[in-house]
Amino acid sequence: MPAVADSPSPALKRRKPNPWVKRFKSPIHNNGLFAAGTIPEGTRVIEYVGEKITKKVSYRRAVERIDQAQRTGGAAVFIFELNSKYDVDGSVRWNPARMINHSCDPNCETRVVKGHIWIVALREIEPGEELSYDYGYDIEHWKEHPCRCGRPDCVGYIVRHDQRKKLKRLLKKQKKQSRAKSGKK
Repeated sequence: MPAVADSPSPALKRRKPNPWVKRFKSPIHNNGLFAAGTIPEGTRVIEYVGEKITKKVSYRRAVERIDQAQRTGGAAVFIFELNSKYDVDGSVRWNPARMINHSCDPNCETRVVKGHIWIVALREIEPGEELSYDYGYDIEHWKEHPCRCGRPDCVGYIVRHDQRKKLKRLLKKQKKQSRAKSGKK
């Protein structure tokens, strides 16, 4: 079954630039989105847009892109859960929100509102500050997602907030086992 035909109209692809954000090189990863001015807490900063696809198509694309990334290092998965039936593939050029990086101490969060995925400011964001949100990855594949956010509470891997303590314990256990094998205390 082909993807659900929910591509935006040409008018949507030619949207006016978002007044809240600017794109720059990111110290976290590649490019990022940064506040163009002060963004008040609670502001819907930018919509995460893309092609609306079924879960089956979503799974297939994610596997293909992960395989490509492992072979070439050049692919990324920008698939976002919309609801129980559909996801949004945000890998399209006309989705600047795909450039928002993960942080273990984010200044934004995602909210699905009436079928639209919004990036919303959790607090006031200062001009020039990089926008970030918690990608919410499950702990199952933690080794595949190193985190470079640099925050003091960063565990070094992108896992959702409620699983970070579990990952810290796992990393501590692995470190202890590694020291035992090498004969160090």
